[in-house]
Formats: sequence, C-alpha cells, structure tokens
Amino acid sequence: MCSTGQNFAGPGRRGHLTGVMNFLHVVGARPNFMKVAPVLAQLRKDPRVRQVLVHTGQHYDPRMSDVFFQDLGMPAPDAHLGAGSGSHAQQTAKILVEVEPVILREEPDVVVVAGDVNSTMAVALVAAKLGVAVAHIEAGLRSWDWRMPEEVNRVLTDRMSELLFTPSRDADQNLAKEGIDPNRVHFVGNVMIDSLHAALPRARESRIHEQLGVRKGEYALATLHRPSNVDEPAALERLLVALAEVSGRIPVVFPVHPRTRARLSLDATLRAKAESARGLKLADPIGYLDFLALTANARLVMTDSGGIQEETTALGVPCLTVRHNTERPVTVEVGSNTLVGTDPAQVVPAAVAVLEGRGKKGRVPDLWDGRAAERIAHILVRFCEERGR
Repeated sequence: MCSTGQNFAGPGRRGHLTGVMNFLHVVGARPNFMKVAPVLAQLRKDPRVRQVLVHTGQHYDPRMSDVFFQDLGMPAPDAHLGAGSGSHAQQTAKILVEVEPVILREEPDVVVVAGDVNSTMAVALVAAKLGVAVAHIEAGLRSWDWRMPEEVNRVLTDRMSELLFTPSRDADQNLAKEGIDPNRVHFVGNVMIDSLHAALPRARESRIHEQLGVRKGEYALATLHRPSNVDEPAALERLLVALAEVSGRIPVVFPVHPRTRARLSLDATLRAKAESARGLKLADPIGYLDFLALTANARLVMTDSGGIQEETTALGVPCLTVRHNTERPVTVEVGSNTLVGTDPAQVVPAAVAVLEGRGKKGRVPDLWDGRAAERIAHILVRFCEERGR
C-alpha cells in the first residue's frame, strides 16, 4: 500500500505488493520508550498495519531498559542491535552498521524514530540513505547549544525526516526558521504525556516511597546524567554541594544514573561527598512506574533531564533544571519549570523558595492531552495511503 517512491528498490516493496503498511520503530535509550509505546499501541488497532520494534541497546542496563518494556506494556523487540557503551562515535558507528541489514530485511515503508539520542540520528541516517521515509517524534526542539551532543542529533534527524511531529508551537517556529517545508511538519502535542496519563493509575499503587523511607509530599527528587554536569569532577562537585545543602532541609531522593555512578566510582572524594550528605538518599535507577510515582508526589524536582521537565509540567510539580539552557522552553514559559544553572548559589535559593511555598505552578501546554499518539498514528497511516495511490 505504501511506497516511498524513491530510488532504492528494497524497503517499501512488501507494503506496496501486499496492501500492508510497514512501520519500523526504534528505541535505544530510556526517554525513547515513553515516546514510542503509545504510538505502537495506536497503530496496533489498524489491521492493515505491520510493526517491527528495534532496540539499539544504547541503554543496556536492565534497570534503564528492560523494566520499561514491562512498565509500558511494550512488546519484546523484534531485533536488538547490542550497541552498548563507548564514545559517541563508537556507539553511533555500531548502530549504523547493525541497523542497515534489519531495514533491508524488514522493508519498512516508514522508519519511526524519537527524541535526540545517538540511536535516533544513526537510524535516521541509514534509513534516509536507503530511501526510506523517516518520521521523527519530538521534532523541532532546540537548545541552540551545539556543545550538546543531543542538539547535533536533533538538527540532523530533522533534516533527514519526511514527517516531523512537534510537541509544542516553538518547535514549529524553529523548523520554519531552518527552512523546513511546513507540509512536513505536524503539531501533534507531547506523546510522553500519553504514557504518563496511561501509567498514572498503576503508578499510584507503587510502594516505592515505603521502600525508600520517604513520605509523599515530604521529599525532593533529583537526577543528573548530562555529560556537561557529570563528566567533569568540578561540575559534578558543584551539583553535589547543592544537593547536599537542599538535603539538609528536606530528604532528597537521588536515583544515580549509570553514567553518574561511573564518575563517582572513579573519584573517592566525590563519592564520599555524595554518601555523607545528610538526607541525600542515593538509589539505583528506578523503573518508569516507580519514578512516575516519585515525581508526582515530590515537593520539588531538580534535574538536567529534558523528559522530566515535561513530566513535571504535566503534573504541576515545581522543577528546577540545573542547566543553562533548555530545548523545551514551553516548560519554562508556560509550565512549572525554572532554569537555575549549576551554581549552588543559584540552585539552593531557588529550591528554598519552592520549599517555602513560592514555587512555580504553571499550566499544561496545548495538546498535552494524552492523545498525541492518536494524532501521530492517523498521520502515518494517511501518509502511507497517499503514497500508495
């Protein structure tokens, strides 16, 4: 039914000959799962659709990967590329090599990628060179900071995509400024919020608060994983100082990302600082449902994660983003997020203000209504129907 109409004769043939629409979805790291799961579920309702799920293995720790398949009700991946760790170049190269034969074998009409991780850009590049249409979920976000690997991935993926699904109006404006054909751009809302809405009832049953020894509404939640924040000892030390000061006022739950834990394991001074801070509760990575329960019931969230900025805005929880920029300005302009940088002299007073009841409430942005995946699925099917005519 759907044919790319481009030069390569491989992908697209199966759909064209059988009347079936073939979609290949890619996940690689923790943020991808929440964006892809609702789209998989929506497309599964159409009997004309065949779907293949590829896990690149960029996040290979079961606590950062396997648990999300369970929590989000995702099917087991049809292919696992085993990308593993390594430098950006090594990881990207591994995915480039491993995904090409999968695309050739599966003959998708559209390759669907999400977010801004290395897996997203690498798979989009292979698909584009094979003449397969690429659909990018969460297109158009910009931090304007090219020192961030994610910014490079975002911009390149958008340039290679035929369908660009944006979560907010500022993303539409960014793409227009870059000369992207507006006919390729579709404002659909934030698909991560679909996952959040679907998971909240189960998250409310979580026992994670009891397990960590904290009471709902009486703790802060913190996450750190950005290379700029954790790779340099001085940068990580500043943030640990800030967390330690805040933890003197309220318990701070700190699930330690594998990247951050690796840095702590290499520096005894930093490790001692983290472990000795009064009220700072170090934890292993936490699954989606338990983490959602922690986020929804926190007095305050401190993070460098993009997705958590969105989730806190959807939940109305005050969020302090320990970065100097964000690719999600709608969470600051409309939502409950505040950019505070990484200096303890800025972070701690901002946290105290929230704890004293002067936190930012905000509102939920347009189309963050739990129906983004429905809109995405409709556009994907219509795209294939029109290509098959």
